[in-house]
Parts: sequence; structure tokens; C-alpha cells
Amino acid sequence: MPFHSPIEFHLLLLIAAAGIFAGAQNVLAGGGSFITFPALMLAGLNPLAANLTSTIALFPSQITSAMSGRQLVGDVGKLRFISLFMVSLFGGVIGAILLLSTSTDFFSKLVPWLVLFATMVFAWGNFRKKPLNAVSSLQAWQLMLIQGCISIYGGYFGGGIGFLMLAALTVAGQQVRTATATKNVLAMAMNASAVAIFAFSSQVQWVAVLTLGVSAVIGSYGGSWLMKWLPENVLRGFVVFAGAALTIWMFIR
Repeated sequence: MPFHSPIEFHLLLLIAAAGIFAGAQNVLAGGGSFITFPALMLAGLNPLAANLTSTIALFPSQITSAMSGRQLVGDVGKLRFISLFMVSLFGGVIGAILLLSTSTDFFSKLVPWLVLFATMVFAWGNFRKKPLNAVSSLQAWQLMLIQGCISIYGGYFGGGIGFLMLAALTVAGQQVRTATATKNVLAMAMNASAVAIFAFSSQVQWVAVLTLGVSAVIGSYGGSWLMKWLPENVLRGFVVFAGAALTIWMFIR
């Protein structure tokens, strides 16, 4: 069982600040784990412990985000939302088991490319000139397959799942505001599975979980307010800007 040394007060403040930012970021566009993961590593946690701790700590804010925007959640064409919800639950279980069984090195190197790809697809899907009678670019089975893969990755590492889901949902035909609310509930589903498994790991730093969890819930309320009142084009621009910034940071870190 690993020994977790006490976290100094100034590092707890850093973790709390990261939690507030990540809570708001997760509501608006996703990618909050890119804030919490390096913050926890700066506080002295090893990569695996930081990953597990971040996943558990952000889960309460994901519940808050999902519940606050639940009225905006909708189906994707003929594909029922409950189908996406169930595949997210099962995918999260598979990803969590894989994480505890294998090394995270390969996925850590893959993350910047995934975020870059998702940001480009999201920008193309929302800012391209659409015909008057636009139709979905994805069939129902294709979206289910994509969501299954995202869910497995989400249970394994989780970085960038918000961008990946936003890209898939918007290309499949959802409006950005509906897609934002939908991906929040789906992210909660896949992380519920992972948290149920990770909670029994001795790698988890529970003091950091409490600090990060409370501050992320506070941040999620601010993000939920912004999601409801920001103009559509501003929300789209924020998603693309945040994705580009996170991609650059992940490549140069």
C-alpha cells in the first residue's frame, strides 16, 4: 500500500483553484482533467495516483453539471439518449479495469492527438457553411460505436472526453447547447463506473479528493450559469479556443 505524505497548505490552495477552474471547464466544454491532473502531480502524486484521484474528485461536480442541464439533454436523431447512456456505463467499466491492469504510458502519449482531432472536428462541424436542409453526418450505429470507444477511453484516462463527445454529437446533428448538456450526463455515466472501481484503490489521495471535489462543485455552478446565458457563437468559440490551448499545452509539456 503506497504511503501518501501530507499535502502542504499552499499546494492544497493550488488544488482548490484547479478544482474551481476544472468544474467550470467541464460544464462548458470538457477537459477539466487537464487542469486537475497536472495540479495533482505538482502536489507530489505519481501519474497513476493523480489520474485515479482526479477521476474520483471530479465526479461530484459532474453530477451537479449533469443535473443542472438535464432539461437540455436530448436524443440524437432516431438514436435514443438512453442507448448512449447505457453504452457509456459499460464502456466506463471496461476502461477502468484496463487502467488497473495495464500501463498508462501509451494513452498519455495519445491524448494530445485525440484532443487535437476532436477540436478540429468540432470546429468543422459547427463553423462550416451548412446547407439549408442539413442532415446528420453520422448514422446511429456509428455514433454508438464512437461513444463506446470514447467511454472505454474515458474510464481509462479521461482526458479530452468532453471534446470527443462534443465533436461526435454535433457532427451527428445535435445543436451545440444540447450536445453540451448531453455530453455532461454521458460523462457522469462513464465516470460513475470508473469511480465505483477506483474507490477501492490504495493509490487514491483522499485529502486531495475532498479539496478538489468541493472546489470543482463550486466551479460547476459557475459554468452551468455561463452555459445557459452565453450566446451560441460565444459558446462555440470558447470550445474551440479551449481545445486549441489544451492541445498546445499537452504537446509542449
